[in-house]
Amino acid sequence: MATKQPRRQPNPQGDVEVVERHEARTPRRYHVVFHNDDYTTMEFVIMALLTLFDKSEAEAMEIMLAVHHRGYGIVGSYTRDEAETKAEQTMELARQHGQPLRVTTEPEGAGGGGS
Repeated sequence: MATKQPRRQPNPQGDVEVVERHEARTPRRYHVVFHNDDYTTMEFVIMALLTLFDKSEAEAMEIMLAVHHRGYGIVGSYTRDEAETKAEQTMELARQHGQPLRVTTEPEGAGGGGS
């Protein structure tokens, strides 16, 4: 299978080349990860998932149980900006409710949240 090479055009001054690329790249996706601790309540985790991530009650319960049993739970996959914003919003909500929930973001395929 032949690979497309960028079309090269000489610069009018002759000293620099301009490379045209016509391929669109899909932005890398990032996971939002909730981490388990001994203090954040299960009820708070479910409430955050329902209100900030629009999860159904069944999805929220499944994620909360993953956090509880595995030590972390992947909430969703988003663009980097969306993931970071959602993580910050969740941490702020946790602070407002006196919960020490830790939320991180990581690139998809980076190891599953075990940091």
